Amino acid sequence: MDLVESIKMSATTLVANKLRSSLTMLGIIIGNASVIAMVGIGQGAQKLASEQFESLGPNVLFVLPGSREARNTTFDLPKTLVWEDAKAIANQVPSIAGVSPEISNRFLISYRNKNSQSQVTGTTPEYLDVRSFKVDKGRFVNELDIKRNKQVVMLGSELAEKLFGKQNPLGEEVRINNISFQIVGIMGTKGSFMGQNQDDAAFLPLTTMANRLQGKTSPYGTEVSWISISAKNQASIDAAKFQIENLLRRRHKITGEDDFGVDTQKDILSIVNNVTGALTIMLAAIAAISLGVGGIGVMNIMLVSVTERTQEIGLRKALGAREKDILIQFLIEAVILSAAGGILGTLVGVSGVFFVGVVTPLKAGISPMAILVAVGVSGGIGLFFGVVPARRAAKLDPIVALRSA
Repeated sequence: MDLVESIKMSATTLVANKLRSSLTMLGIIIGNASVIAMVGIGQGAQKLASEQFESLGPNVLFVLPGSREARNTTFDLPKTLVWEDAKAIANQVPSIAGVSPEISNRFLISYRNKNSQSQVTGTTPEYLDVRSFKVDKGRFVNELDIKRNKQVVMLGSELAEKLFGKQNPLGEEVRINNISFQIVGIMGTKGSFMGQNQDDAAFLPLTTMANRLQGKTSPYGTEVSWISISAKNQASIDAAKFQIENLLRRRHKITGEDDFGVDTQKDILSIVNNVTGALTIMLAAIAAISLGVGGIGVMNIMLVSVTERTQEIGLRKALGAREKDILIQFLIEAVILSAAGGILGTLVGVSGVFFVGVVTPLKAGISPMAILVAVGVSGGIGLFFGVVPARRAAKLDPIVALRSA
């Protein structure tokens, strides 16, 4: 019997038992859809993280307080960075384009009967260029605000809408931690970064934030939460990092472990990609278990089919069919079931990834390699788990098969 005839017979047999064939394919469909969806969502998370880091600004470095061990083990970081460190970096590091010290905390912001618990950042005029922010209306912090500790505030676009609706907020006053601040600017839309909505935020002069809201807690100067720095260009990033580390070690008189860390966008993105990549592999591995379960289902149904079709097998062998012919037919049936389930599962998985991309911020990412691997594995599973039933059918003695019928 030629291969085409075997395929026709296998297809006819499967179509004749639609419900059983559909239930057999269900495990493969779920397995394929799960693998493709998990890989696609993981890749979407990596794309989203990359875009968010790029939105921080070009060639940005971050100086963070505390040793690397302290940053990994506690949320209450040591108070080791001060404004004077940022000034020293700006004056003595030649490979940088801008420096922006920041003090950040969450405070209650009120306007009449509306309240919002939002992020408040005290910073300097360089913040706009270093972090690639734009002002939509009004102005940003200027040097006069810094010198005079002026009680002015710039609102993020979402915070402004939350407190004022369609009303123009410029010139109005809001209360931050029960202190009045005049609104002088509205920031352009920036989006979220690492789960933090940058549009639901307020910006103050650094000195005002330190003296009126945060309070001074370091004997060495105005304590800052971190320092954002932009290198002159991509090629200057490594040099800037090296120079900043050497300068701060001298300023802090460090002889052992650093009490600060300098991270580039690439460093942080690499960490995030490693985490999301590991999660993607873990989720895909868990989803792949259902492929194995689906394969067991194929073998189970095929064994049942061999038992039910004992008379057919005996008759075919009595008419001259070889063991090879019987083996090939049952293997083809198993592969058709698995391949069809793989294709349907692929369609479901791809649709799921696009649906997630529509309803969430994740970017839909479909990996052609994941699709090829999933469909190939599902076909391989059919072949692997179909061997035992096919061999059992091929080994049936025609006389015994006909008698048992």
